[in-house]
Amino acid sequence: MHPHRVRPARAFLLPAAVAVAALVLAACTPTASGETDAEGATPPSGSFPVSLDNCGFETEVEAPPERVVTIKSSTTEMLLALGLGDRIVGSAFLDGPVPDSLETVPAVEEPFAAEAPGSEATLELEPDLVYAGWESNLTAETAGDRETLAQLGVATYVSPAACKEEGYMPDPLTFDTVFDEIAEVGSLFGAEDAAARLVDEQRAALDAIEPDDRGLTALWWSSGDDTPYVGAGIGAPQMIMEAAGLTNVAADVHDTWTSLGWENVVEADPDVLVLVDAAWNPADAKIETLESSPATREMTAVKEERYVVVPFPATEAGVRNVDAVASVVEQLADLDL
Repeated sequence: MHPHRVRPARAFLLPAAVAVAALVLAACTPTASGETDAEGATPPSGSFPVSLDNCGFETEVEAPPERVVTIKSSTTEMLLALGLGDRIVGSAFLDGPVPDSLETVPAVEEPFAAEAPGSEATLELEPDLVYAGWESNLTAETAGDRETLAQLGVATYVSPAACKEEGYMPDPLTFDTVFDEIAEVGSLFGAEDAAARLVDEQRAALDAIEPDDRGLTALWWSSGDDTPYVGAGIGAPQMIMEAAGLTNVAADVHDTWTSLGWENVVEADPDVLVLVDAAWNPADAKIETLESSPATREMTAVKEERYVVVPFPATEAGVRNVDAVASVVEQLADLDL
């Protein structure tokens, strides 16, 4: 999880009526036996029910989810990339605009919550699945704890890259982990063929990238002003930088992200600064901070303006990571080194 602008909505009691709604939705869904429903819908390509061990919690769906709430950009964009945007009845806590390469839907264009949604707002949408980017999105203080939601007939799935329990947290995160999530989500929706195609496309795009070969060092600055919050040694920043040919100066910190004092940043004096561009902490503001501080403005990367910018939604594990690698490599090629 990346701690930024988290202001959870107030928790509410979960209405029992949602359980009835979930049962009605399940009854109208194609069956695993290959029968069509009352509307003559095409049966799913996979076999159901599907049960997954997800961050130590059993996620089970009796049939492909038809009403999905997505929390975070990574989960929303995953469904859009799989052609499942029509299943999204509400999206929340988006980190930035959807890229032009993905066809969006009204529920994404108008999120029902700007930050972590509360349980009442979530359940009003009558979802049969809540797909969350972080485990903290599914608590009593946010969209509802997983056990309670399950009792109400609402399945939950958390991006495996965000799992924190021992044995579930990727160590380190790799592109195989990202691709495995695509396949798992495909299985939940009976969309295995679409998932396989997407994985093949992403693998081919990743294989086609020629990493920078100059042995450059880099610091990934994600957020924070007084103390920068940077990419450490086992998360998405490390995965992206390594694939782009960069050596992370904070790679020896065994975590996904970490706080790093400015004195340590100045001492490391990386060749390149990777700046995360977020609405709440834009890259331009980071550059202004770097160039105005007496200490940091003497760093080599600052004096030479060696900045690489990555949009925040591409920095968490998901379908935009490969594009992030390609963008970093392209920007490195344009730098005057």
